[in-house]
Amino acid sequence: MTFEPATRPARSSGRRAPEPRPAPAPRPRLLDAALVVVGLGFGATVGSAIIVETASQLQAPGGVAMFLGNLTGMAGTYLALVMVLLVSRIPHIERILGQDGLLRWHRRLSPWPISLIVAHAILLTYAYAEASHSGLLAQLASFVSSYSGMLIAIVGLGLMVLAAVLSIYSVRRRLRRETWWAIHLGMYLALALAFSHELALGPSFVGHPVTQVLWSVAWAATAGVVLAYRFGLPAYRTLRYRLKVVEVRRETEDVVSLILEGRDLDRLAVSGGQFFEWRFLTPKLWWQAHPYSLSARPKPPYLRLTVKAVGDHSSALAELAPGTRVAIEGPYGAFTTHARRRQKAAIICGGIGITAARALLEDLPKKSDPAVLWRVSTEEHAALAGEVEELVRRRRGTLHVVAGNREEVSLHRVARLVPDLRQRDVFVCGPEGFVEATRQVLAGEGVPPEAVHYEVYAL
Repeated sequence: MTFEPATRPARSSGRRAPEPRPAPAPRPRLLDAALVVVGLGFGATVGSAIIVETASQLQAPGGVAMFLGNLTGMAGTYLALVMVLLVSRIPHIERILGQDGLLRWHRRLSPWPISLIVAHAILLTYAYAEASHSGLLAQLASFVSSYSGMLIAIVGLGLMVLAAVLSIYSVRRRLRRETWWAIHLGMYLALALAFSHELALGPSFVGHPVTQVLWSVAWAATAGVVLAYRFGLPAYRTLRYRLKVVEVRRETEDVVSLILEGRDLDRLAVSGGQFFEWRFLTPKLWWQAHPYSLSARPKPPYLRLTVKAVGDHSSALAELAPGTRVAIEGPYGAFTTHARRRQKAAIICGGIGITAARALLEDLPKKSDPAVLWRVSTEEHAALAGEVEELVRRRRGTLHVVAGNREEVSLHRVARLVPDLRQRDVFVCGPEGFVEATRQVLAGEGVPPEAVHYEVYAL
């Protein structure tokens, strides 16, 4: 079974293609250590806001509001830095939680820093108004005109609130991916704008050089992590592996496979089921990075991804010319065999979710008896069906291809098709609605949550 391009240089006889490196196994203890460090940092942040207050300051006009404003500002900013770290793609953490897990944590945490920072702004405006015996609007005008860095801080707050509003699911799902990405760059800008304001005016910083140094180190470390893993590492891998398109192969009416060639791909540590952020360097596409799973394990010097045309970007990939250069970010995702805790596995996928499942199958042991349930609109839309069938057969498993739309295909058939479902690890991939519905069915069938591993194809 091969996905090499139809036209390729002949290899020297007797030379065996190098095997790709497996991705490193997750190390859960690193996550435990990271949580301890984050917790200690939060405690130190709150403590630094408390110990600077005195009884006389609290008893002064607006004193209590001033204290609460400083406390909420410090706590909110610290949590905002944690939010940034959650999506900075730290490899050791990403391998444990996967992008889906990191985004879930990010979404659960996000209301807290925004709410605390908004409370900080309101409380301090009220406190200063009380101290100066002026109204709130007059005090706000005084902030803008008389306080160094305050106007920049207000702009930063506005950017944070905008990002929060556009993160509401009903709003977010209407946004293009590029718009979403640009908006979240604004969060980085907002935090940067707030930095000088805090050092110049924050009660925990004015006259406290040790706190200033520690806070500056925390900000610099966060910025360094973002620059290293969101920009530096992708640039290094792009330059090292030098990927380019060598063939665009049509699989079905609306699905194509892109076969890429690069150098040193045996050194690219990746597991079946993982994905990359791909940036195709053409005049129309270079500025967009989109996530697509590998549809097979690497076969140096080649990689393959298989894409269904569901939007402007994915549709444009069918028109790529051979020789197009490709920039990459990744690999990402915890949807790998490293997540297995049981001897047998079941794989449930919807539509083009078969790409990650097909690559995952390659990493399952021989005779592992995988049970694969694949929902497709019609059998004609079952891209890579022959490859999937062969991989399942080699592992002594079973493949169930169920055709029909979501309303016609009852996920409760899973229990009948896979009677020993509760004794298996279950891997689920596909569109967001499909994955969520499948998880609910699995919970109803008694499959424990720790045995369910999933990858969502969504924004």
